[in-house]
This record gives sequence, structure tokens and C-alpha cells, in this order.
Amino acid sequence: MLQRARSHAPFSVVCVAMCAFDAASQESAAMDPAVHVYASVEGVDLKAYVFSPKESELQKPRAAILLFHGGGWVMGEPAWMFPRARHFAERGLVAVAVQYRLSDQKTVTPLEAMDDARSAIRWVRAKAEMLNVDPQRVAAYGWSAGGHLACMAAIQVGPSGEISSSPDALVLVSPAVALEFDRWPQKLLGLRANVRDISPDLHVRKGMPPTLILQGHIDTVTPLSGAKRFCDRLREAGNRCDLHVFHGFGHLFTPKGTPDDGMPKPDPATSADAAASADRFLTSLGLMHDDP
Repeated sequence: MLQRARSHAPFSVVCVAMCAFDAASQESAAMDPAVHVYASVEGVDLKAYVFSPKESELQKPRAAILLFHGGGWVMGEPAWMFPRARHFAERGLVAVAVQYRLSDQKTVTPLEAMDDARSAIRWVRAKAEMLNVDPQRVAAYGWSAGGHLACMAAIQVGPSGEISSSPDALVLVSPAVALEFDRWPQKLLGLRANVRDISPDLHVRKGMPPTLILQGHIDTVTPLSGAKRFCDRLREAGNRCDLHVFHGFGHLFTPKGTPDDGMPKPDPATSADAAASADRFLTSLGLMHDDP
């Protein structure tokens, strides 16, 4: 649930926290992204920031990974994902940090952000030749609210014959996957939808992509109970779900004793362990190099 983090302010600015989470990738800061517009909605250009492997590795199409930042659906920017995107590009993936519409509690809600996530995934597949991407190897990575968007893209498949918006793998960090009793997303939805309609744990289906969840044991923002329920239901439906629980840590690996519902302060060593787990998971699926 996300309500504790929303009791007084929508969501803390977690850019600093995520920069700490991705500290191991800072040496890649010189790698600049190519900027593309993947969709234009009501005069707003939504951008995809594409980080590609070095040219010597581009003889054949690469796997891709789309990255969705958190921020409670109301704040954040693709740049929060740049360190992680650079890391994945160094490991041979085409990494895409995605801009999506942020809720304003008026005309834009999480429903629009979900539409944008699906559009971004379809855009990567549609532009596979230009991006040098294998359209059958497209993963999604998201933390907190961004994890929710990645999950819903996998759950809500489009009509037959349409380019698929479902990723081929999911990497989820402290994801918002159990929303039924969360007042915040319902407030953002207003009368547009019931929060149950967009709660991933209530809409698991057979044939969903292999999923890795990296979760703190004492997370007060997106509790372990919801992540465990979502993972159990994935397995019951015949899907692969790996749940890695980090004991003594809260949201985004904030250590015990430090509030995790304001600005998370991730423990560097635990964050590095979680990042290594993500690398191993993607490598097990043939999406990433074995060695850096």
C-alpha cells in the first residue's frame, strides 16, 4: 500500500535515493542517450531516452529493456533511470528510459500512465530495426509506481494482430502491485475507475513474462505482503516469479530505523546486491552478457 507515503505529501523526491541505488553505474555518466518521441498526446510529446551498447557490439539485434521511474504516479522523470539505463547498455542491452504522463488529479490519472507504458513498449517493437532491437526480447524494469506500470503492460494485452505491449521479462523493485486497499491511487483515479481494476495482484493471467521482484522485508510503502501475494498468484497461474527479500530493509532498501515513507535512503551494499540479482535474472533469460 502507498497511503503512508501519501498522508501529507504525494510522494517524496526520490531521485537522490535512486542515484544512490545506482551508484555503481555512475562511472558511465559520459554515455548520452538518443532522444526520440514515441507518442504525442494532446500536444505533449512523450520521449524515449535510448542508451545503446557501443558500436562494436551492434552487429546483431540486441535485447531491449524499458525503464519506468517511480514517484507515486504524480512526479518523477526519465533521468532518474539514466544510471540504471547506462548500466544495462554497458551490459549489451538497448536501454530505454521512458517518459510518461503524471497524474494531476484532473484529466490525467494512472490510467493514462498505463496507456503510455504500453505505447512505449509497442514503439520499441515497431522501431526494432531502427533501434537494432530484437522485438522478441524486450524486458521492462520499474520501481514503486513504475513497477506497477510495467506489470499492467504485461497484464493488459492488446487485440490479436496488434503489436504486443507485454514485455518478455519483468524486473520490479519495491513495486506497487497490491492496490486494493490503497487510498492514494483511488484518489488519483477519481470516478474514472475502481482501484481494483488496476491492482496487478487481482489480474494475474497465465502466460505472463518471467518476473523478478526485489523487495524490502519491512517496506511500509509497498509492503512485502502484497509482493508475496502477487508472486504467489503468478506461480499458481504457471508463470515464473523470483522473489528476493532483503531482511531489515524497507522501501527501496532503506535500512531499518530510518523512515522509508519519506525520502528513501537506500543502503549502498544492499542496493548493489539487488542490482546484481537483476543482472543474474536477465542473464538467465539470455537477455544480458554473462560478464560486464
